[in-house]
Amino acid sequence: MASVCTCLWYPSGAEEAARFYVDLLPESRILKIHPLHGAGKQADPFLVEFQLKGQRYIAMNGGPHYHLSPAVSIQILAEGQGEIDRLWSALSDGGTPLRCGWLTDRWGLSWQIVPTALPRLLAEGDAVAARVLLTMQDMVKLDVAALEAAAREPALP
Repeated sequence: MASVCTCLWYPSGAEEAARFYVDLLPESRILKIHPLHGAGKQADPFLVEFQLKGQRYIAMNGGPHYHLSPAVSIQILAEGQGEIDRLWSALSDGGTPLRCGWLTDRWGLSWQIVPTALPRLLAEGDAVAARVLLTMQDMVKLDVAALEAAAREPALP
């Protein structure tokens, strides 16, 4: 049976990135490290297989030819503001905060840190979704209380 996984191309530092990610998220682990044969003990491994919350990834030290971009991101649905704050702080350290809950980490991988409340709020109807999205577009790190407050605002006449 075929399987599917995402391969992430890093210029270097793939093992460091993978170890950081698995330490950050519970139920995550390094599966296998594939050395670059003939490169010596100090060289970065060629591939690192890892799982984040059961989702399999491969991090590849592919060299400077290609770069990660926000065109592909990993989304984390976080329970509550405390978890959003923890993940945001760790992933944005050395990285770049973007908009609407997106950031790029120090290795160039893009993440979306999204509260579990957001899909529920967006499903409450077009008027509520519009208010929530309008509020969200002005945010960098998402604020659960502000999104919920926008959802409770009375509809405009």
